[in-house]
Amino acid sequence: MARTGHAEIAAAAAEPGPPRRRAARGLLLAMALLLPPAAWAAPDRVALVIGMGKYAALNQLDNPVPDATAVADTLETIGFDVTRALDVPLADLRKTMQSFAFESETADLALIYFAGHGVQVAGENFLLPVDADARTNADVQRQSVSLKDFLQTVDGARRMRIVILDSCRDNPLGGLIKNEGAAEPEPGGLAPATPERGTLVAFAAKDGQIALDGSGGNSPFASALVDKLPIAGLEISLMFRQVRDEVLQRTHNLQEPHTYGSLSGVPFYIAGPAKGQDRLPESDPVAAWASLRPQEEEQLAALATQGDTRSMVGLAYRKLNAAGGDFRPAEAVDLFSRAASAGSPVAEFELGKLYEKGIGVDPDPQKALELYRKSAAQDFPDALNDLGYLYFQGGLGLPVDRKQALAYFERAADQRHPEAQFNFAALIDDGLVPGKGPQDAAHYLYAALRSGNSSVLDILETRSDMFKLSTRKALQELLQENNFYSQGIDGQFGEGTKRGLRRAYGQEG
Repeated sequence: MARTGHAEIAAAAAEPGPPRRRAARGLLLAMALLLPPAAWAAPDRVALVIGMGKYAALNQLDNPVPDATAVADTLETIGFDVTRALDVPLADLRKTMQSFAFESETADLALIYFAGHGVQVAGENFLLPVDADARTNADVQRQSVSLKDFLQTVDGARRMRIVILDSCRDNPLGGLIKNEGAAEPEPGGLAPATPERGTLVAFAAKDGQIALDGSGGNSPFASALVDKLPIAGLEISLMFRQVRDEVLQRTHNLQEPHTYGSLSGVPFYIAGPAKGQDRLPESDPVAAWASLRPQEEEQLAALATQGDTRSMVGLAYRKLNAAGGDFRPAEAVDLFSRAASAGSPVAEFELGKLYEKGIGVDPDPQKALELYRKSAAQDFPDALNDLGYLYFQGGLGLPVDRKQALAYFERAADQRHPEAQFNFAALIDDGLVPGKGPQDAAHYLYAALRSGNSSVLDILETRSDMFKLSTRKALQELLQENNFYSQGIDGQFGEGTKRGLRRAYGQEG
C-alpha cells in the first residue's frame, strides 16, 4: 500500500481558491473504498476463449475446438463471463478482440485462452486463425494475431491479466518459411514471452518445446486446466504450478508447461474462496497472504526455494501479520531482500518501507530512498507515487522539487495508480502542469473511472464543481465518444452525465 496523505497534494498545491473546493480534494483517501452495491455491476472476471482447428490451408487440428470448449465451460462454472471464438477468420477474431478489450477495462481479471496453430517468426509469437495461408514471414504477420496483440487486449483489466497459449505444436508451415537471412526454417514451439508486470503468460510447453495433442478428446494441457481451474481456495500461482505437475505426469515428463511474467503482489483465488474461507482482503496484502491455508504456505516455501520472487514476497507479508500473532519482521526483511536482489519491484518497495519505518531493521532513510528509486525504475506504481509525494513535500531528506514530483506523479498515473490518476488530473485542472489542459485532466479522470476508483466516481457524482467547467465538458466528450453518454456537452453533471459516469465505471449496463 502507498503512504497516506497523497490526496492532500492536490489541495496543498492548488492556487488560492474556495476553501470547500480545496478541502474536497483532500477527501479522496478518507473516503470508503467501496460504494454500496449497485443494481448492476460489470463482471469481475472475463475470458476470451479461442479454438482454431478447421484450417483451410494448413494441417487441421482435432483438439483445439474441444479443448477451448472444455476450458470455456469450466470457466463459466466458476463465474467467468466467457466470450467464445471457435474456428473464426482473422477479421472476426480482431473484432471480437476489440470488443473484449473494452469489456476487460471494468473487470478485475481478464483471461485469453488460445488453442490452435502458433509459430514464431524472428523471435515473435503469432497465432494463426483458420483462414491463414502464409508463405512468407510478412504473410504470417498480416494473417495472424501476435502474442503482443493478446497482451494489449487484456492490458486494461483492473487487477490481473492472463494469456494462456495451448499452441506450442510443431511448426504448421514446415520448411516453407525461413527467417530472412537465416539458413534454417523457424524452429517449432514458441519464443520466450516477456510480459509486463502484473501479467502472466502460460505456455502449454516451455519455449522452444513442442506440445502434445494427446490421445484422448483433449490435450494434456487443456485437461490439466479443466482439472485445476475449478478448485476453490487455490491461489492462482499455485494453480498453474499444479497444472505443470499434472502435465508432466500425463506426458511422462515429455512436456513441461511454463509461465512467464509476474502477477500482482496480492494473492488471488481464480475460482473464489473455498467453503468456509473468507474472500481475500484485496486492499491489505498482509491480511490477504496471511489468510492462505497452511498447506499453501508449504507450497509457497517450496517455490521460494526455487527462486520464485512472488512466493518470497507472499511469505514475507505473512511474517508481518501482527494481528494474527505471526509477527517476525526480521524474517520478512530477509525474504524481501532475497526477492529484491532477484529484481522484484514489489519487494524493493516493501523493503524500502521497512527501512523507512525501522521495522525489522534499523531505520535508514537513505537505504529506503535507494530502494524506492530502484522500484520506480521498473515503473512500480506505488514507488512512483510515493517518490512524487516525497519530492512534493520534501521527505526523507529530499529537497522540495515540484517539477520532479510532477514527473513521478505522471508516470504513476500512466501506470494506472488510482490515487495518482485523480491527483494528477486535479493538478492539471488547477493549471500546475505545464503543457497540459482540460482534455488531459479529463483523460486521467476517465481512466480512474475505468480502473475502478470508486472514490473518484463518488466525487464526480456529488462534487463535480470542484473541477473547472472546461474539464467537465472534456469528460462529457469522452463519455460520449465511448457511448456512455448521449446528451449535450455543457459541463453540467445532471442525471444523464451521472448515469454515463456509472456506466463508464461499470455499475450500470
